[in-house]
Amino acid sequence: MTVLHKTLEERWARMSLAEQMGNIGSEVSRAAFFLKKDDREKCLNSAARGLELFDFSIKAAQQNKRRGALKELTRSRDIFCEIFFEMEHAEEIQSFQAYFDQFALAARK
Repeated sequence: MTVLHKTLEERWARMSLAEQMGNIGSEVSRAAFFLKKDDREKCLNSAARGLELFDFSIKAAQQNKRRGALKELTRSRDIFCEIFFEMEHAEEIQSFQAYFDQFALAARK
């Protein structure tokens, strides 16, 4: 897989789970926006960036032996892939976005 965020991985590992999930949520929102606009190319580009961020987070959780975070991340990643790459459960995008919004709010506090 081509690295899209070339300088981010090391810095990403130092972020809290809430910060990571909030940032992933930004890509979820972008992908959802472009999906609604029927711009498949931009939707898939945003989804690819989001997937890379998930992978960074999963790697960091594995290295830090954060089992709870790892479970949350892998399940969220599966749902993300189903929605944006397999186009299954696309009707759940709003609730999926709301899930990530909670992390973004927590990271701000």
